[in-house]
Amino acid sequence: MNRPSPETDAQAAELAALLAQCGLGKQDAFAALYRATSAKLYGLAIRILRREDWAEEVLQEAYVNIWNHAADYAAAKSAPLTWMASIVRNRCIDWLRRPQRELGGEQSEFTIESREDEAPGPLEQALAAGEAGALARCLERLEGDQRRAIQLAFYHGLTHPEVAAKMKRPVGTVKTWIRRGLMQLKGCLDSGDHQ
Repeated sequence: MNRPSPETDAQAAELAALLAQCGLGKQDAFAALYRATSAKLYGLAIRILRREDWAEEVLQEAYVNIWNHAADYAAAKSAPLTWMASIVRNRCIDWLRRPQRELGGEQSEFTIESREDEAPGPLEQALAAGEAGALARCLERLEGDQRRAIQLAFYHGLTHPEVAAKMKRPVGTVKTWIRRGLMQLKGCLDSGDHQ
């Protein structure tokens, strides 16, 4: 699958070098990494959480996590910005899964949906296991609209209503495509039928 990279090769190399220096405890490298990536990662957090105060809190937690695990970054598995975006996305999902009393009693559509299945989804499983190629091959097997909806939701961090607006389809249809597509991806990845 030819998906455009969110960063050029030069940017990716620069971010990978900064992550390597962060892994060695260099705070100036961390400051440079933050300056280079915080706007994009904050935008992702805002799209998922839809609240600035939550996005700021989650972004702070994510950067602590990035600092603590910078030495674990493996360029062969993903681009630097993709790796950091997955940390932010996972932190956002964790935030939304917190009991409502910790979030001030407010609920969102995503909060309710995220409680349906606490197990890691196929996307998280594939990224965690370094199977990006397998995921790409499984994604190619999905029907076009289903594949596009999943890509918009997971690669671009769009909410279901945002995906529906972009695709000019009802939200319910988009949710069905994403749910069924994720089940098909899980089946494909679990079966090993992606070689």
